[in-house]
Amino acid sequence: IPCLRSPRNPEQKIIKRVIALEGDIIKTIGYKKKYVKVPHGHIWVEGDHHGHSFDSNAFGPVSLGLLHARATHILWPPQRWQRLEPMLPPERKPLRREQE
Repeated sequence: IPCLRSPRNPEQKIIKRVIALEGDIIKTIGYKKKYVKVPHGHIWVEGDHHGHSFDSNAFGPVSLGLLHARATHILWPPQRWQRLEPMLPPERKPLRREQE
């Protein structure tokens, strides 16, 4: 799960799931286009709370240059301590993946 600099405010860091990679076609949720082909050098990221998340559905594909780190655990608050598992909800899988 990547930690990246916000495309709108580079001082802010956000943590989102990678939903699609460059070349993938994704069906968006509320973005200005219903379908997007992720451009070269970009990824499509989404939060876990659709409709309440500042993610690619708000700002579009994210440049790989904004990737900053990888989140592996939730540490705070203590009652939420857990390892973050990479998981892609089945309904959010890309519609088509470009062959390399």
